[in-house]
Amino acid sequence: VQLVESGGGLVQPGGSLRLSCAASGFTFSRYAMSWYRQAPGTERELVAVIGSAGNRRNYAESVKGRFTISRDNAKNTVYLQMNSLKPEDTAVYYCYAERVGVPKYTYWGQGTQVTVSS
Repeated sequence: VQLVESGGGLVQPGGSLRLSCAASGFTFSRYAMSWYRQAPGTERELVAVIGSAGNRRNYAESVKGRFTISRDNAKNTVYLQMNSLKPEDTAVYYCYAERVGVPKYTYWGQGTQVTVSS
């Protein structure tokens, strides 16, 4: 099983980035997918989640209206489009997979760094 994130980097405030998470080794369409983030000295927090069919999405209040989560089940990939980035969005962003139903298998990616700074 692998979750491989990409697309992180350094961006100026107000800029945009698109993160991708490519999944392999499990039946992607049976898993809800999420993005989490963790800044230094803080706990990992949920940023956005999308249902297995892509018809349910939820966001943290801090990113509503700026971030969009999406998925392509044909490509086994989940995305996070991040617009109007702020310095407080700086964190390592992690992809997370959780199987719908039981048994409850879960997987984490290795993370990708996003830095918002001028």
